[in-house]
Amino acid sequence: MSQFWKPTFTYLQYSQICARTVRNALKEEARVVATRRDQQGLKFAKWEAGKQGELKNTVGNRTAA
Repeated sequence: MSQFWKPTFTYLQYSQICARTVRNALKEEARVVATRRDQQGLKFAKWEAGKQGELKNTVGNRTAA
């Protein structure tokens, strides 16, 4: 199996393709739950003088390769 994906994809890309395929094969209810779980975000705040600054979103929804 690794002989197929190794020259074409990185392992991360391969696993993202597999995950997307499985999610697309699910029934509608389960697909909605799985799609929500797939979304991720990143927030950060700059700290000055021991106090947290404003939280900023840096990443919205992840896009699969």
